[in-house]
Amino acid sequence: MIVVSDEVREADAVVALETTLVAHGFPAGDGLAVGLEAEHRVRAAGAVPATIGVLDGKIRVGLSAEELGRFDASARKAGPRDLAACVVQRAVGATTVGGTLAVCRAVGIRFMGTGGLGGVHRGFPKPPDVSAGIKSLLDVSATLEVLETLAVPVLGFRTGTLPLFYSAHGGPAVPARVESAAEAAEVARAHWGLGGGGLLLARPPDDSLDEVEPLIEEALAAAARDGVTGQAVTPFVLTYLHEHSGGRTLAANHDLVVANAGLAAEVAASN
Repeated sequence: MIVVSDEVREADAVVALETTLVAHGFPAGDGLAVGLEAEHRVRAAGAVPATIGVLDGKIRVGLSAEELGRFDASARKAGPRDLAACVVQRAVGATTVGGTLAVCRAVGIRFMGTGGLGGVHRGFPKPPDVSAGIKSLLDVSATLEVLETLAVPVLGFRTGTLPLFYSAHGGPAVPARVESAAEAAEVARAHWGLGGGGLLLARPPDDSLDEVEPLIEEALAAAARDGVTGQAVTPFVLTYLHEHSGGRTLAANHDLVVANAGLAAEVAASN
C-alpha cells in the first residue's frame, strides 16, 4: 500500500512535504512550482525531500516532478481518515498535514515542513471543527491550549510568540524559544527520549503582513455566506485572500512554505 522511493529509503536526513499545498494552496500551476522549490530548498539544506501523496492505488513517499504535477485542484484532500478510501478507489489524494504525518508515522519519517497548519476553528464548538495544528484563520490561542493538553511542545524559532502565519506579531506566548536548528533538534531528541510524540517548531514570516486580520474576517464571512464548510473552507479563504490582497498573501504563503521546508531540513540534518 505504501511505496517509498529508493532515494528516501536510503537517506539519513529526510523531510516530508505535503501535496495539499500543491493541489489546493495556490492558483492553478503555481502549486507545482512551489512544491518543486520546497524540494530544492530541502536538498540545499542537506536533506532529502519526501513529498507524499496517493497515486494509482498507492501511498507514495517521494514523488518525481511528473508525479507531483498530477496533483491539481481535482485531487481529493486526504487527511488520515481519507487515505484508505483514496487508495482503494484509486483517487489522486493530496495529503493534508494530518494525512502526511500519518504516513510519516507508518514509515518512520520524523520531520515535516509545511506552511500553515489547521487547528481549532473560530467559534468552536459551532462548528465542532478541529484540524491539526494552527493557521491564522483559526483560533490560535485555543489551538495552543489543545496542544498543551496533548503534551505537544511548541517552540518559537527565534521568537517568543506564536506567529500568525501571515503576521509575525500578535500571537500568544510560546512555551519555549530556540535560537538555532541544532537547538530545536536537541529539544526534539530529548522530547522523544522521554517518550513524547509530535513537536511543533514555529517560524515567523520574513515579511510580516500585520494588516491582514480584517481581510481574514471578510474571507471567513464570505465563506459562511456562500455555505462553504469542512475541507473546502481553507482553499476558499486562501483564494479570497490572494485575490483581495493584491497578491501579497500569495507571495507570503509561497515564501513561508519554502523557508519552512529549508528550516525543517536544517533540523533533520542536525538530528
